Amino acid sequence: MKSVFRLSYTIPVIIAVVIAFWLLADGAQDQPASTRTSDRSADTITDDAGFSVARQQPPSKMVEGSAELRVPDRLPPSLEGTSVPGDWAKTDRFGNLIPTSELRQLFEYYLSALGEETLAQLVVRIRLALSVLEEPARAQALDTLGRYLDYKLALADLEGAYGETGAGGPDEIQRRMAEIQALRRTWMDADTAEAFFADEEAIDRYQLNKLSIGRDKSLTEQQREEALAKAEMALPESVRQARQDTRKFARYEQAREALATNPEALRAWRQQEFGAEAAQRLEELDAEQKDWNRRWQSYTKERDALTASGLAEPEREEGLALLREKYFSETERVRAKALDSIQ
Repeated sequence: MKSVFRLSYTIPVIIAVVIAFWLLADGAQDQPASTRTSDRSADTITDDAGFSVARQQPPSKMVEGSAELRVPDRLPPSLEGTSVPGDWAKTDRFGNLIPTSELRQLFEYYLSALGEETLAQLVVRIRLALSVLEEPARAQALDTLGRYLDYKLALADLEGAYGETGAGGPDEIQRRMAEIQALRRTWMDADTAEAFFADEEAIDRYQLNKLSIGRDKSLTEQQREEALAKAEMALPESVRQARQDTRKFARYEQAREALATNPEALRAWRQQEFGAEAAQRLEELDAEQKDWNRRWQSYTKERDALTASGLAEPEREEGLALLREKYFSETERVRAKALDSIQ
C-alpha cells in the first residue's frame, strides 16, 4: 500500500487533475497568483482519459451559473445502486450551515463520477441535493461547494509543481503537508477546513511520526513500539477505532483461512472475538459471499461461451443482460456489469 503521504499529496489525484483540465479558464486571473498555471498555447486540452476539454470558467462561477441546467434522471453508471451520503444537512439555531465531513463526502460522492458526466452536470446534481436546505444555509453550502472546487483546482496546480518525484525525508514531507494545509485554509474558512480535513491531517501527522520513529536507530524495539503506540493515541477516536477494526478483520481473514475445514471452531472464534451478534452477521456474510462466488462462477462460464459465440454486439449484449437476470438480483446486476467491464 502506498504511503498515506503520497495519497494526501494527490487527494484525490484523478478527480483533481481532471477538474484542472475542465476548469483552466480565461478567468484564472481571478485566482491567487500561487495557484495559477502557466499560459497555454491552445484553448483545447485532451486529458489522459481521452476527453477533449474546452476552457471553462472557474468552478465557483460554474456553481453560480448552474441553476438553470438540467441533468438526466438516471444517475451516472458508477453511482447506480449506491446510496447518497447522509447526515450532512446540519444547521445551527439561526439557520446557518454547520460544515461537516459528511458534507465533503456528499461533494465527493458526485464528483467521483467525473468523466461519466461533465463537471457542470455533477455540480447541478450537488446543487439539487443541497436544495433541501433552507436559507441562509443553502447559499452557504453552494458557496462552500464553489470554494471546495476552487481548492481542488489549486491542488492540481500544486501537484503539477511537485512533479512525479515523491517526497523525500520527513522534513520534505512535513513541508508539503504544511503547503497543502495552508492551501485548504486559503480557499476555505478555518471551520470548514477543519471539518473537511481534520481526520486526514491527523492521519498524515501520525504517518510522519511513524516514519520518523522507524528511522530513529537510537530506539530499542520496545521503545519503538511504545513510541508508535503513543503516536497512535494522538489520532481521533474514530480513526483509532477504524484501525483497530481493520486489524481485527485482518486476523479474521487469517482465522477463516486456517479454520476453513472446521466451521464449528471458526464459529467459536468469531463469537469470542466479535461477540454473538456480530459473529452471527459475519457468518451470514460469509454464506452470502460463498453463494455469490458460486453464482458468479456459473455466470462467467455462460458469459464466456456467449462472448465466444460470434453473435453481433446487440444480440450479445441482450444475451448478457438475460444471463445477469438469471443469476443475480437487481442490485447484484449492477455489480456484475461493473465486474464485466474490467474483465
